[in-house]
Amino acid sequence: MWSPDEIASLCYNHFNKLPKRGKPESGREWTLLAAVIQITDCPEQKTVQKQVVSLGTGTKCIGRSAMSMKGDVLNDSHAEVIARRGSVRYLTEQLLKAVRGQSSDVFCAGSEKGKWRLKAGVSFLFFTSQTPCGDASIFPMSGSEAQPCEPVKETTQNDESEPRGLKRPADQETRQKTKHPKIKTSDKQPSCRSSGDTEDKAEAENTSCSERSEAEPLDLHRTGAKSVPDGPKDLLQPGLLYHHTGLLRVKPGRGEPTLSLSCSDKLARWCILGFQGALLMHYLQEALYFSAVLVGKSPYSHPALRRALHTRCSHVKDLPSGFSFHDPELLQSSLEFPHNHTHTESKHTHSQGRISPCGAAISWCAVSQQPLDVTANGYKQGVTKKALGTPQARSLICKVELFHSFLKVVAATEDAELPETLRGKDWKTYWDYKQAAGSYQLAWTQLRLQAFPQWPRGPRQLLLFQ
Repeated sequence: MWSPDEIASLCYNHFNKLPKRGKPESGREWTLLAAVIQITDCPEQKTVQKQVVSLGTGTKCIGRSAMSMKGDVLNDSHAEVIARRGSVRYLTEQLLKAVRGQSSDVFCAGSEKGKWRLKAGVSFLFFTSQTPCGDASIFPMSGSEAQPCEPVKETTQNDESEPRGLKRPADQETRQKTKHPKIKTSDKQPSCRSSGDTEDKAEAENTSCSERSEAEPLDLHRTGAKSVPDGPKDLLQPGLLYHHTGLLRVKPGRGEPTLSLSCSDKLARWCILGFQGALLMHYLQEALYFSAVLVGKSPYSHPALRRALHTRCSHVKDLPSGFSFHDPELLQSSLEFPHNHTHTESKHTHSQGRISPCGAAISWCAVSQQPLDVTANGYKQGVTKKALGTPQARSLICKVELFHSFLKVVAATEDAELPETLRGKDWKTYWDYKQAAGSYQLAWTQLRLQAFPQWPRGPRQLLLFQ
């Protein structure tokens, strides 16, 4: 039906067709890409349609102090998060069409009043050009590989030493191969299961490790994401003892800590809660899940990705109707993203200065109006300081914009056709509508209790906007 290389090529070609705005400067800047692909199987026509419905690029997050109580800033601009938020924007427009009685490419009426479900033959894939940051990125490396991440440092808020590249270092000059004591291949990482983890053996990450000589130094591919504040800490010891595996992690900021969980953690959450979010669950009979997660050519370990997305939360049970653990197929493409760090490095010249991650994030989604959205530092790229805090400065995929799009769906729904959770209610804030999605909140509670008890809770005051 489709192959990993076909999906990767589809995503890369789609990126190439986008305008230049927000793209990295060749030879000097790099970025990462992620996308949501809709698969539509049409047995009558004997065709399978493959369409990029959301694409995102980006590598950065904002610090805690830059977060907004208006919901008008993008807190997390990693490519995976941008792509997922763009897919929610796409799904919201498709739901609006369905509610209005128009033709939707995604939804048809469900069996419950006011509820909708996926059309027969429709499914979604998730593609990312590089292994997601966090737990999936931690696995043994061969002795010939260069360390792709700088060591994690326990920084203070005023520490500006955090590398600008959130997933990979900003330039090759800072990437030096660290010499470590020789470690036997039978050495294992200490067990640490307080975040709901059930697998913590470094040797299980890559079967080729057991074939190496005991005299050969071993190290881990490292992640810049740090363990959550209340969770166990990395040992930061040489070689295989550098990281614990299976931990919840937050993405680094430049100096100041962020509240954004790693992409590995967010993907794991979507395996239980779906990727549609809380608001759309008012209208959906079942959560929406990715049938496969595909990774472009990059440092990769299938066991590590499976540990991050499957092992940590596959045991979660007692979920409400419409939710279940969904085990996506995990695949890798042999095609490399042309704008990643490796390719940028190969085109770099000394006169261009340091190689750095691109400061912009691109969001494109298959909507009827303004499909392209380019941001920097959480706001629209190029916005002046005077315009900050105004609607003109907002990204089209920030919380408040997605909330307003959802409210259009509610306003377009006849009172008699409203879902039970919205019928006769007078909710006001974003927080109100999220909490009113009872089945979603119950599933989230079960996930926290059974798998991720240390998942940080964000400040409620950041969600009280209208």
